[in-house]
Amino acid sequence: MTLPDHMEVRNGHLCIREHDMVALAARHGTPLYVTDEDRIVGNYRQYEQALRPYYPDTRILYAAKANGNLAVLRALACLGAGADVFSAGELHLALAAGMKPGSLLFNGSSKSPGDLALAVEKGIIVSVDSLDELHQLDAAAGQAGKRAAIAFRVNPALDVPTHPKIATGLATSKFGIAHEMIPAAYDEALGCEYIDPIGIHCHIGSQILSVEPFARACEVMVRIAGVITDMGVRLKFIDLGGGLGIPYHRPDDHAPTPMEYAEAVMPVFRKGIAAAGISPSLWIEPGRSLVADSTLLLARVNSVKTAHRTFVNVDAGFNLLVRPVMYDSYHEVITANRADQRGTTLCTVAGPICETGDILASDRFLPDPVAGDILALLDCGAYGFAMSSQYNSRPRCPEILLKGNMAALMRRGETTSDLTCTMQSPPWQKQD
Repeated sequence: MTLPDHMEVRNGHLCIREHDMVALAARHGTPLYVTDEDRIVGNYRQYEQALRPYYPDTRILYAAKANGNLAVLRALACLGAGADVFSAGELHLALAAGMKPGSLLFNGSSKSPGDLALAVEKGIIVSVDSLDELHQLDAAAGQAGKRAAIAFRVNPALDVPTHPKIATGLATSKFGIAHEMIPAAYDEALGCEYIDPIGIHCHIGSQILSVEPFARACEVMVRIAGVITDMGVRLKFIDLGGGLGIPYHRPDDHAPTPMEYAEAVMPVFRKGIAAAGISPSLWIEPGRSLVADSTLLLARVNSVKTAHRTFVNVDAGFNLLVRPVMYDSYHEVITANRADQRGTTLCTVAGPICETGDILASDRFLPDPVAGDILALLDCGAYGFAMSSQYNSRPRCPEILLKGNMAALMRRGETTSDLTCTMQSPPWQKQD
């Protein structure tokens, strides 16, 4: 396996730049998420350098769902990023990180009345998912005596090469309004008293390893932009969403770079807006491609069992990394304390959860495993901790942030007391 260029093997141990992963595991315990802030910064800069020479008025909104740690959001806010938020919680985190209300887009297909009222209160642009939601937002804005800026989320009906659970632009998806109905939706928005339609938005999926679908989505969006401009909509932005994948299988996967994305999409975008006679800001929403390869999950081997296969039982399960069981996803595994040794034993890495499906990695060659080994699962920065749970009443693990030669907690590990801190006994239950 080819290591990412911010990792190396030193004295037999896996390291992220100056930081020894085995030493971090010894210091903080396992399981342990470790994130490299410098890697996130570098990934963000790649998007800037790729897109802005083509079109200077480009805004990068981080997809906060990928990794909602406040320290990650702050690192991106310092670079000028906004955020695509999908809940009131993500909205509050983005604001707490220092992101400006005008740089946020409140996305989602099922916003509550409280969500809509919060968006109006904070002055957040809303990606509207239905006409029902449009009229609820109009009423909420009217009640607050304010106007609500919106974009409609377009369902472009595009089949893209990714897992069906994360293909968000299919005609059958729950997200957005069918592209052929979008002009009528904007006509209705123009008739609302407290609504300002200023943008248009789409998202076609996640972990897409080809740039061609993004170019097709852009064609749909600029065509619609021309139609609604002729209707009187004054577009301030076109949001093409996110979804650029990463190479989880090294070195077999080819994942497009931000530059390859720009080369495919930007000519389509510029030609389309020129034909429409408009010059809106371009927004994109990368998530996975900004943070996934910044993070690994360290787990300790509790025991090794040889049955019909060799099971390497570790202290992290799908309570901390659900992607393998939910999406059949692949994460590279390295024995961090013997990273210089060749894998000779075919192993299945299994977690401690009471489910047969609690398998983090199947059929991987590792150095002959023994209890006490430290395994590193790579590329866990997107939808790793963000999708974790306390299933089996297991407290969630700490997260460490690295920057240069510095390392610090960015989330403490939970304790067993945290499991019960929000629980209370009904009055009829006798207290001992």
